[in-house]
Parts: sequence; C-alpha cells; structure tokens
Amino acid sequence: MDFINFRDALATHFTGMSRSRLFVVDTDPAELWQTYLEAYPPGSDPLYRTTTQHDCTICRRFIRAVGNVVTIKDGKVTTLWDFVVPDNEYRTVVKAMAAYVRSKPIKGIFLSSQTSCGELTTFGDDSVKYDHFHVRFGGQVICPKDKLDTLRGDYRSSVEVFHRALETIATESICATLELIGQNTLYRGEGWQAPLQQLLAYKQAFSGLKGDDRAGWLFAWEKTDTAGPVLARIRNHSIGLLLTDLSEGMDIEQAVHRYEAIVAPTNYKRPKAIFTKKMLEAAKAEITQLGYMESIGRRHANLNDISVRNILFCNRDAAPRVQGGDIFAEMSKEVKQAPLKLNSVEEIPVEQFINGVLPLAKEVEVYVDPKHHKNLVSLLAPAVRDAPSLFKWNNAFSWAYTGNVTDSMKERVKAAGGSVTGDLRFSIQWNDVEANGDDLDAHCKEPSGLDIYFGSNCSRFTGGCLDVDIITPKPHVPAVENITWARKESMVPGTYLFFVHQYSNRGGRGGFRAEIEFDGTIHHYASDGHFPSHQQIPVAEVRVDSDHNLALKDILPSSESHTSTTMWGVSTHTFVPVSVVMFSPDYWDGQRGNGNRHYFFMLKGCVNDSEPNGFYNEFLKPELEKHRHVFEALGAKARVGQTEDQLSGIGFSSTRRESLVVKVKGQTERVMKVVF
Repeated sequence: MDFINFRDALATHFTGMSRSRLFVVDTDPAELWQTYLEAYPPGSDPLYRTTTQHDCTICRRFIRAVGNVVTIKDGKVTTLWDFVVPDNEYRTVVKAMAAYVRSKPIKGIFLSSQTSCGELTTFGDDSVKYDHFHVRFGGQVICPKDKLDTLRGDYRSSVEVFHRALETIATESICATLELIGQNTLYRGEGWQAPLQQLLAYKQAFSGLKGDDRAGWLFAWEKTDTAGPVLARIRNHSIGLLLTDLSEGMDIEQAVHRYEAIVAPTNYKRPKAIFTKKMLEAAKAEITQLGYMESIGRRHANLNDISVRNILFCNRDAAPRVQGGDIFAEMSKEVKQAPLKLNSVEEIPVEQFINGVLPLAKEVEVYVDPKHHKNLVSLLAPAVRDAPSLFKWNNAFSWAYTGNVTDSMKERVKAAGGSVTGDLRFSIQWNDVEANGDDLDAHCKEPSGLDIYFGSNCSRFTGGCLDVDIITPKPHVPAVENITWARKESMVPGTYLFFVHQYSNRGGRGGFRAEIEFDGTIHHYASDGHFPSHQQIPVAEVRVDSDHNLALKDILPSSESHTSTTMWGVSTHTFVPVSVVMFSPDYWDGQRGNGNRHYFFMLKGCVNDSEPNGFYNEFLKPELEKHRHVFEALGAKARVGQTEDQLSGIGFSSTRRESLVVKVKGQTERVMKVVF
C-alpha cells in the first residue's frame, strides 16, 4: 500500500465522519505531529535529502489542523485514524495516532473558515511530484473567520451548562415539576412539559453511565445538538432555577414562589395548592398512622354542636338547643318596664362590651353593612362528631371567612387577582361591549402629586396599589385594571383624581366602563367612543377629609348601586338578630396563645352559599405542618357539608381595627358602636 492509497482511505473516512458533528480533542499540535512521525516503523520513513520522507510542511499543517478530529456516537469516540489499512507500515501509524487522540478529552467542535485542508499534489523546483494529505469540508464546519471563536465558545458553554444540569438536577426534581405542570399549578408550566420530559430521559441515561467522569462529558458533547439550545441551557432559564432549588432541598412552596417571582405578574394567584404524588402518599400514611383520617371531613356547625361554656351570648330562642342547659337561668330577671330607646350611638371597646353589656343582654341585633362582606364567617365542625382534632387547640372546630361578591366587574377584578375588599376601589373594564384591543391604563393622582399607575403601582404615602394591569386584552375576554386602598384611615387628606389613560390606540371603539366603590355604594361610569393614543379621560374625584370621610365629585356622568342587598341570605342596611356571640374556637375553654382572637356574631337566617375551606394550614398541629402542601389542597378539596341552622354570621379579628353597630335590649335598649 503506497501513501496515495493511505491518503485516499483517510479522506474517505473523513467524509463519512463529516455526516455527524465533528469535534476536536485537546492535543498539543507539536506533540500530535511528533507522534505521527514516530509511529512509522524503523526503515519505513527513509531520509529524503535533509528530512524523512513523510516530514513535509503541508502534511504537518494538515495533521496539526485535522489530526485531532473525532466523532462521538453512543458514548464511543471515533478518531480520524480509525479506518482499516492492509499495509503493516500504515497500520502501525493509524493505531498509534488513534490511541493518542482517543486518550485526550474533547475540547470543542471542529470549525474552519476554509473549504478544505492540505493539498493533493505539489511539485518542487526540480519538477519532482509530492503527494500530501487532503480533505474537503462539509458545509456544517465552514463559517466566517470572524465568527469562529464566538461559535466555538457558545457551543462549549452550552455543553458545560448541559453537563452541569445533568450532574446537579435531581431526577426527583424533574418528576416533581412535571407533576406540578400536570396539575396546572405552575404558571406557564405547560410550555416546559415537553422539554422536561426530554430532560428526564437524558438524566436517566446520564445516571446510568458507567465509568469515570469522561463518560459523562462525552454524553454531554454528543447530546447537546439533539437537546437543542433551550434544553442544553435549561439551568439558565426560569424553570432551571426551580429545578436547581428543588434539587438543593428547598421547600417546594418557596422554590415555586421564586420561579413565579420571575415569570408571573405581580397580581398572579396560583390556582391550586402545590403538592406531588410522593408528598401526598407520605401525608396519607402519617395521617392514617396518627388516626386523623376521620378528621378531614368537615361540615357546618349548628347550635347542637356547641357548649354553653364557650359562648358569650345566646338569644332566647336558641338557648334550648345549646349544650349545657338554659343560659338565661343565670341572667338577670325579666324587665318590668318597657325598654327605653336611646337614639344616640355610643362607642365602646369590644372587651368592655363583652364583659359589661352582654351578660345583661336579652336580645342582640347587629347592623349589617355591605362592607361586612369581607367579614362573613362560618363555624365548621368535623363530619364525624368524635373525630380527633387536627388543630392546635383542644377542640375539632374551625372557621372560614369569605369575601364573596356578586358584581360582574368586581368578579372579573377578583378573578384577575385584584383586591375588592378595600375601603376604596377604582376599577376599569373594556373589551366587553365590542372588540377593543387598546391598552387602557387606570390612574390615580394622589394629593401628594404621586401618580399610581403601572409605572408606579404602589403609594408609600397612602398604601394605594394598582394590583391588576392588562397590556394586551385577549380576544373576546373583558380586560380590567384595579387600584385599591385597604384602609381609608391610611389615606392622606386631600383630593384623589381618577382618570383613564389611553396608552396605545389599536383601533378600539368600545370605550370603557369604570367603578368607584366606598361606603357600601358602587358608582358606575361609562365613556364610549374612540380615544387617540396618550389621551387622558378624567372620571371622578374623591375628597378625603381630616376624619377620613370620603366624598365623591363626578366628572363623567354616574349612576349608583348598593354593593349588595343581601349577603348569605341576610339583608344589608338593616339590624339582624344575633343567635349567639362567641370567641373563635382557639379561645374556647380559656385557651390562649394559639393565634389571634376572633369575635363571632352568628346571625339568624345567615346561610353560607359559598364553598369554604374545611381548614387552613395555620390551624394545624405542629406534627402535621410538614405536610402543609397536601393539607392546603385537602382544605380546599374537602367539601364542607351543609347543616340545618348553620352557625354563620360576621366575624372580626383582634388584629384589625374595625367597628360594628349593635342594638342591645336588656333593661333598656341601647345602640352602640363596638370597636375592635
């Protein structure tokens, strides 16, 4: 076999290799060339003039440039020298070169700004013909010279990130994330489902590799192309942060929260609790072992469930049903004179009301204001009466507040994650009457001059916040924006100007609707027509005085409606009889230290028409807190059974400053304002 046949066999082999991604190993060019020359058996590389026969400049450049090229398939390296030659002289050379190249690690991908390397034939000054190595490059390795370093660096960086992901991201973390996506509990997670399933397959294959670290690196170099740029660099994406946090042992709730802080809008509210199959199985096993399985089912409590020792007041007709006897046996004697009606409303702290007024009361009524919709509360009992308590306190009762509203714009604001329970609310809505893809923005100019809008969404002076911002309305879906103040007491006295800014006109002609709500009344506004970009449309002004009373001045024409005429079957703007007054169950039987005290006024005829949570994680015993993600889902999923004469009404927390107008009949009739 002469050199020409050897050269042509190498070129044919290179052409076959070029059908796959070509890599180069980390060799020293001089050492690679010296290995080639020394591989020839003694006598097979004779001296020609001053150098040996195979020692020429063109072949030296070729071997330095191409001699370290390899491909990888199924984790095995094929070198430029892995081809069959019958001649013993060249067989020794390819064997030595292949062994040397295969011993070195992969350094990068093979790229060239040239279309070929080497020359087939040259002629010397004496017209002597010289044969050399020569190969032609395929299109995938040819690129402009000024981009060589960038492309090589980018590819190597992708491989390194991909290898680190395969090394550090745990299989369990990928599976847990796929579970969250399947449950629709991960914001925009569905877009990551296919890449994560692919990553899981790569991770399983990577984990099954045998040998030293070299096998893992070969796997990463080989699979980066098929993985693609997104998956190869998954650690650098938002989902990569979630996977890494979970792999490092971070709590799943905290990890998902960090992920959502990157990808989700500020008003995003996760639709479901976070838990995985593994977490569910662990929780079920422990709940069963501790004997709490029967405690999960919940129902509305009624008068037959509660004891006389845990109520502060019981109305006359409710007394016979309360456990422990007739509470009125210990009350004052019957009044012998007609009640004296007092027209003035006196203010009284709640503790003074409980200790000094309730013990002598015969009847109690409360004035139900529409603003109390956020105070609606139900007392809940275990479905199995004698089931052990899941909670920190010594009884199995719990409670659930609700903030249900029925107005359509409020519902849309609430569904978008906005607050509808504050003391003052400004909401706008468009894309509802007809298609309107405009970008409308809700604004409020505060007395300080601060403009609350998408660019400055919260006021440090008053606590006012824009909590819903829509940039591009979805087709056929009404768009809303919302600004709210939780407590009017935090509002600075002065004038608050509400207006709508047409940020970008996109051909919309449906105008907008607006609402301003405070003190139980909703003021409705409408502005139809076409608004050019950057136009501001004033809606109304709200004046806040030094006593934090609110007064409205319309700019657009308005109409009014009460927030609600009934709530849970109870009429608003009227006095409603109270059946019982009690503390929250965590303060029954003289208990303390289990949380904030709540004061419940259970109302006659009040029926919870929503689906309350059976319990909340903050109620749970310490030994159950490690399963809080599963219990969060259980609390929402375990339907609360209806009960005849349920104990529902309005409740107040000791941590929030609020008030309730109460009418008490005893020896006299008194109307007072109870302050919490």
